[in-house]
Amino acid sequence: MQLKQLEVFVQVARLKSFSKAADALYLTQPTISAHISALESELGTKLVIRSTKEIQLTGTGNILFGYAAQILGLCERAEQEVKTASSDIQGALSIAASTVPSQYLLPRILPHLRRRYPKVFFQVFQGDSSQVAQRIFENGAELGIVGSPVQKAGCVCTPFFSERMVIVTPNTQEYREMNDTITEQVLRSSPFLVREPGSGTRKHSEEFLRGIGVDPRELCLAAQLQSTESILQGVKNGLGISIVSGLAAADYVRMGGVLAFDFDSPLLTRQFYLIHHRSRPHSPAAAMLLKELPRFFQEEIQPKIDPPAEVSP
Repeated sequence: MQLKQLEVFVQVARLKSFSKAADALYLTQPTISAHISALESELGTKLVIRSTKEIQLTGTGNILFGYAAQILGLCERAEQEVKTASSDIQGALSIAASTVPSQYLLPRILPHLRRRYPKVFFQVFQGDSSQVAQRIFENGAELGIVGSPVQKAGCVCTPFFSERMVIVTPNTQEYREMNDTITEQVLRSSPFLVREPGSGTRKHSEEFLRGIGVDPRELCLAAQLQSTESILQGVKNGLGISIVSGLAAADYVRMGGVLAFDFDSPLLTRQFYLIHHRSRPHSPAAAMLLKELPRFFQEEIQPKIDPPAEVSP
C-alpha cells in the first residue's frame, strides 16, 4: 500500500464522494478511481460500494479506514514535529472545533496568536463534538475545542472558557413589548429553531428547557438548521425564536437584527473545552496553544465580550 492510495481512500471515505475527493486532493476523478481500484486489487477485497449516490464503505473498508486515518495522522504529526523541532515555534497546527468555537471563538484569538507567533499556520477543521473527538483520536488534529464534554478513549477534555447563552427572538413589536422578560409559555408557543442532533448548542438548550419545566418535545418546531449563523438569520427574518451562543448573537443584537433575553437559570451558562490526546507528545505549536489559549481568553478576549444590549438583567 502506498501513502497516496491511503490518502485518497480516507478522503473518499470522509467525503463519501469520488468527485469531492478529487476536488479536495486536486486530482481528476479517474485518478481517484484508479487509486481505489489498485488498493482493492492489492488487498483482494472491495473497500467501497459505488452503487449508491453516496459512497459507502464495506466492512473491510471500515477496518482499513481506522488504520489509514491513524497512519496519515502520524505522518502529518511526524512532519510537524520535525519542522518545529527547533526552539522557534513554527509550522502547521491542526485544530478541530465544533461550530461555535470555529466560527466565533477562534477568529477572535487567532489574530492575537499570529502576531506573537507569525510562523505558525493554523489549520481549522469544523465538525460536531463527536467528530472533533474522532479527529483527535485518529491523529487528524492535535487539539480540539468543543462546547460539550466528550468521552473518548485516550482523550483529555479540559474546561477553559465559559459564556452565557441567550434566547433570541425577531426584533418585532410583539417581543419588544415583553419588557425584557420572556416566559416559559412564550417558549412553548413560539415557533422554535433548533440545531441538529449532536450539536453542543442543542444539547445545552434542551438541558436548560427541561430545567425550567419545558419539555423540548412540546416545542412548536419551525426548522432544524445546521449552523448558529443560519439560526440567527432565521430569527432575524422572522422564522422563529431560538437559544444560541451569546457571543454569536452579540453583533446581531447590537445591530438591531434580533432581541436577546436572559433567563434566571444557571443552565444558560456553558463551558467550552480543550481536547487533546493523553499519550501523544505535543508539537511546540500545540504546547503553545494549550498554554496560551486559556490565558488569552481570560485576559484579552472575555473582558471585551460586551453583554448583549437587549439582554434583561
